[in-house]
Amino acid sequence: MTEAWPDLAGRLSGGRHFLPVRVYYEDTDVGGVVYHANYLRYCERGRTDLLRMLGIRQSALEDLGFVVRRMECEFLRPGRLDDLLVVETSCSAVMGARLTLQQQVLRSGEVLFSAAVTVALIDGRGRPRRLPADMLARLKSLAESNL
Repeated sequence: MTEAWPDLAGRLSGGRHFLPVRVYYEDTDVGGVVYHANYLRYCERGRTDLLRMLGIRQSALEDLGFVVRRMECEFLRPGRLDDLLVVETSCSAVMGARLTLQQQVLRSGEVLFSAAVTVALIDGRGRPRRLPADMLARLKSLAESNL
């Protein structure tokens, strides 16, 4: 988050992260609807900015990084050019080297896309690493606020 654009990374409220996303021409397919893979991009932005809002900068993790281990998606309704969407992200479980997030992409409160995503923390050699204690505490606090 920068002071010039304090809301650029979205906002945290009630244990959930909300990130606004505008649908541009580049996001749509020939039929004028959001190309399916772009929902995954929107969700990646939501996960990244959630961590940023918690004070976890992925660029500062040295040789550690998050990778998607599992993702279950549902495409429910199409997004269209110029729609203002909101990516909603909540943390439902934190354990060892993994966390599970629930994500939805909404338009005016209507769910267009939903996903359950498990991400794992790995080192530079691709081996799982336990979440550092300070990160674990922040994420567990977030997950507990969603119970």
